Amino acid sequence: MAVFLSLLILTALTTAASFVEMYVFNVVVALGIAVIKASLVVLFFMHVKYSTKLTKLTLLSGLFIFFGLISMTLADYISRAWGRW
Repeated sequence: MAVFLSLLILTALTTAASFVEMYVFNVVVALGIAVIKASLVVLFFMHVKYSTKLTKLTLLSGLFIFFGLISMTLADYISRAWGRW
C-alpha cells in the first residue's frame, strides 16, 4: 500500500511540476520523477527486490546494455558535422 501511495504522490508531483516554469530543468525533473517511479515498479511490483541474484543480474545486464546503446547513439549524434554539407 505504501508503494501505491508513493506512486500516486509522485504522479501528482509530476503533474504539479509540469505547471511550473523551470526552463531547461523541466525535462530533468520529469525524468527524475519517472526514474523513481519506474524503480518502484520494478522493485516491488515485478518482485525484483526479493528475488534471486540471477534475476538482479539479468536486470543489471539489461540496464548496462541499454545505457551502452544510448551512449553509442549519442556519441554518433554529437560527432556528426551538422551544417557542413
